[in-house]
Amino acid sequence: MASLLQSSSVVIKSVAYSSSRCRRGMARATINMPKIRTGGLSLKLPARDLVQEVLDMGVDLTSATTSHVEKKYESGTNRNSSSDPMVIAKLHAIMEAVSDRVEMHQNIGEQRDNWNSLLLTSINTITLTAATMAGIAATSVGGPLVALKLSSTLMYLAATGMLVVMNKIQPSQLVEEQRNAARLFKQLHGQIQTTLSSGDPTSSEVEEAMEKVLALDKAYPLPLIGVMLEKFPETVEPAVWWPQHKQRQEGRTDGNGWSVELEEEMREIVGVIKRKDTEDYLRLGKTALKVNKILAISGPLLTGIAACGTAFMGSSHGSLAAMVGVVAGAMASVVNTMEHGGQVGMVFEMYRSNAGFFRLMEETIESNLNERDVERRENGELFEMKVALQLGRSLSGLKNLAAASSNSSSIREEAMEEFASKLF
Repeated sequence: MASLLQSSSVVIKSVAYSSSRCRRGMARATINMPKIRTGGLSLKLPARDLVQEVLDMGVDLTSATTSHVEKKYESGTNRNSSSDPMVIAKLHAIMEAVSDRVEMHQNIGEQRDNWNSLLLTSINTITLTAATMAGIAATSVGGPLVALKLSSTLMYLAATGMLVVMNKIQPSQLVEEQRNAARLFKQLHGQIQTTLSSGDPTSSEVEEAMEKVLALDKAYPLPLIGVMLEKFPETVEPAVWWPQHKQRQEGRTDGNGWSVELEEEMREIVGVIKRKDTEDYLRLGKTALKVNKILAISGPLLTGIAACGTAFMGSSHGSLAAMVGVVAGAMASVVNTMEHGGQVGMVFEMYRSNAGFFRLMEETIESNLNERDVERRENGELFEMKVALQLGRSLSGLKNLAAASSNSSSIREEAMEEFASKLF
């Protein structure tokens, strides 16, 4: 009996071992046979049935494991094969260029911020020194009078030339342009990363990313000569840093998270943004531009008058000329501080950029509404949430704003209407 048990155990282990070796991926099974005391008890062991059961169990386990691995491999292969390697490579190249532009705009923004502070300090120092020398020259005679008068006149002329250049380029406005460009390029970098993480980018997304990069380059140029943005435009327009949306035929169909009620809500939101937010920031931009123009003209004009005053010191009207030289120089220093210390150019660019933000929202909403095929639109629920977040509102607050806009029938009620944005 003991020999029969030993032979059965050897057969089972050898068959299981050979079966696991010949089948790839088969789980190894170990059977520990209980120790049976041999004695007067007679025992019959169905060795053939036990061996067959072990083999069947191993085959089932192997087939289940193999099929699971094959399905997982096939799903991973299909996911990777659905993406074009060239499209992914192009998106990575665009993303590297965008990262480089972010770094460039940040560095140049810091440099131009230094320009603003250094030029402001230098011009004010020169102007006040010239005014002091003009005051001292008024009490002097002979050689000291000529030296002080000439020095004061030359310093006023130098300050006038520097002010003309500084007021032309508006360093504080240049700094704000670079800040906006760096922020928008970072935003574009995040959008490209999201596209790559989705796992299925297309060639149209590559073209769209390229158009966005070129639009940003055009909206916020780095050079100062030739392509610099006009700092004193005739008309104030919102900043535009996005490619033009394609015009589509108007239509309306339910589906993809869109409904008739949601479309009406979005139309009311667009109306509020146009009437209130965009118009208000354009109005503020026009005011800031007027103030900046007055200050930009007044500074060099005052230093020029002061230079003329000091040039006529020592003549028959010496006392009046000295007073003009000192007072005009002091006033020029105050005006220069108000313009560049108060960064009026930066304020104008900020208002223009905010108006551009709302103009972009208008065009994005209208582009989705005018798309005839709702499946090509962005998902309605997701789009509504994005609009609410950009305006700093909850979904219920967005619906309440649209309802209030639709109920305001008279012009007076529209004038009392609240702004769409809660952020700025």
